[in-house]
Amino acid sequence: MRIDVFTIFPDLVGHYAGGSLLGRARAEGIVDLRVHDLRSAATDPRRSVDDAPFGGGAGMVLAPGPIFGAVEGADPPRPLLLLGPGGRRFDQQMARRLAEGAGAPSEGFSLLCGRYEGVDQRVVDHLVDDELSIGDYVLAGGEVAALVVIEAVTRLLPGVLGNEASAAEESFAEGLLEYPQYTRPASFRGWEVPEVLRQGDHGRVRRWRRAMALRRTLERRPDLLEASGGLSDEDRRLLEELGPAEG
Repeated sequence: MRIDVFTIFPDLVGHYAGGSLLGRARAEGIVDLRVHDLRSAATDPRRSVDDAPFGGGAGMVLAPGPIFGAVEGADPPRPLLLLGPGGRRFDQQMARRLAEGAGAPSEGFSLLCGRYEGVDQRVVDHLVDDELSIGDYVLAGGEVAALVVIEAVTRLLPGVLGNEASAAEESFAEGLLEYPQYTRPASFRGWEVPEVLRQGDHGRVRRWRRAMALRRTLERRPDLLEASGGLSDEDRRLLEELGPAEG
């Protein structure tokens, strides 16, 4: 999969994407990440990419010239997605759609990082295909948001995770938060790993994990269950078997 990023801080994106999971995916040829400096398409000696807004107001606005020049020069994969507060909320379902595209996996997509007071509206109207937001808060620019999108999508691609089942069992994969995880030692400072996880009964473990995921979601993110149609009869029975929460 090819992913292109357009930014005025290419080193910020490239440095992060060179390590850990993203770095391995790039080294193994699963992801072709290309980072483009918007300043490379600026035409003035100062390589300016922004200017004051028409009508006055605080801050600066990313100008259309360098953005159009950089994107048209790179001929990136589509869709081209602008990262900013006015975009549609990015979530696990959207990550999966970007990973799959029209096929499995898709050929790729591109990200445009907003900055300052935003980008010239003509970029929105005539260049980008859609807008994305990672949450209802303000960041200095879209670079961190771009990395969130890239990592969320990349880990869904075949061959990226060491255990392919991991992506299917994580939070939000089925509209639920993930169940609690434990590792050795079985007893730590008097706190015990639940007995069901130490008995080797895989059927019981699966039911316990499902019940704990349901409980966590009900307590912390009931909106996720509402969006998926609520609890099934089987889910209600699992919660009854689990009993009341401790503490």
